[in-house]
Amino acid sequence: MNDTPRPYSPRTLAAQALGRIEPHTKAVVPPLHVSTTYLRDPDNAYRSGFAYGRPDNETVRHAESIVAALEGAKAALLFGAGMAAATAAIMALPPGRIIASQVMYWALRDWLVREAPRFGHSVDLVDTSDLDAVQAAVRRDRPALVWVETPGNPLWTISDIAAIAAIAHAAGARLAVDSTVATPVFTQPLALGADLVMHSASKYLTGHSDVIAGALAVAVEDEWWSRIAALRARHGMILGPFEAWLLMRGLRTLDVRVRTQSASAAAIAARLVEHPAVADVLYPGLPGHPGHAVAAAQMTGFGAMASIRVSGGENAAIATAAAVHLWKRATSLGGVESLIEHRASIEGPASPCPPDLLRLSVGLEHPDDLYADLDSALRAAQNP
Repeated sequence: MNDTPRPYSPRTLAAQALGRIEPHTKAVVPPLHVSTTYLRDPDNAYRSGFAYGRPDNETVRHAESIVAALEGAKAALLFGAGMAAATAAIMALPPGRIIASQVMYWALRDWLVREAPRFGHSVDLVDTSDLDAVQAAVRRDRPALVWVETPGNPLWTISDIAAIAAIAHAAGARLAVDSTVATPVFTQPLALGADLVMHSASKYLTGHSDVIAGALAVAVEDEWWSRIAALRARHGMILGPFEAWLLMRGLRTLDVRVRTQSASAAAIAARLVEHPAVADVLYPGLPGHPGHAVAAAQMTGFGAMASIRVSGGENAAIATAAAVHLWKRATSLGGVESLIEHRASIEGPASPCPPDLLRLSVGLEHPDDLYADLDSALRAAQNP
């Protein structure tokens, strides 16, 4: 194989890390390049393409090539965190108006509200699952950027990427999509018309809860993309080589992990719908979910994230999380272990998250074991 993403499928490319073989040892596992500095040529040029470790690294480049192949992207860049990736994309824009999803990762929403204005941006949070609301906001504000997270954390709202791309582009705006939860396995935002796709690579792309990383992939290498790359270099935002190597390891099993986790999540969600201690199940794969039809059209799977609203309110939800044994009470998502969290306690009073909601990240454990543990905790919380 070579670096060309055809005729091989993204799954095959990722499984073989693009099929590169280390030429000296013939190793099938990509080597780790950790040097911070590189030898100049006798005339002081850098014909190897590397000068210093802060702006560039061969291991990082290799991992970026895999992300780009998975997303069908022209190029990709890796960052030291998902927040670094997202904020670099926004800081690289000229000052202007930004429309963003009302339901999205709380830390980025908070940054948009508190910090983006310091860089000359004004931000309008909109229900991007409502196309009429998006159209009205775009007409009113003439944004430079529309930022959509779909599915939207932690309510798992679904936004129509193709329709929003058309609305944004008609107004001269760019569309960026946070596709962390969908992963490139289930959604291809660039193919649906997005200009940029972002991932908190700490989650599914790495998949083992042992790396903090972020990724951006782009449809066109334009001036905006050049500015993002320059900001990464100047602000020291690049991912470390060891973390990039671990990310590559995770990417090689991404497809099988995510498909297994998604199947388990769907099975658990279907059973929880009938649970007497559950008031509502928020999962796009359920036919009753308000975004199900759009999700079915733009996703090839519904992902491994779900939320439940617990009968009995906030106290019952917190008591449920306290009573689990197999699920782990922890922040984050996308790892091989299943996590449960009371999000309102984390996000604070400005959160759109209901106080009776528990977020579930379904891992690789057997779904029957996960359901039994949650069922026991739910019943215990209802009968203290």
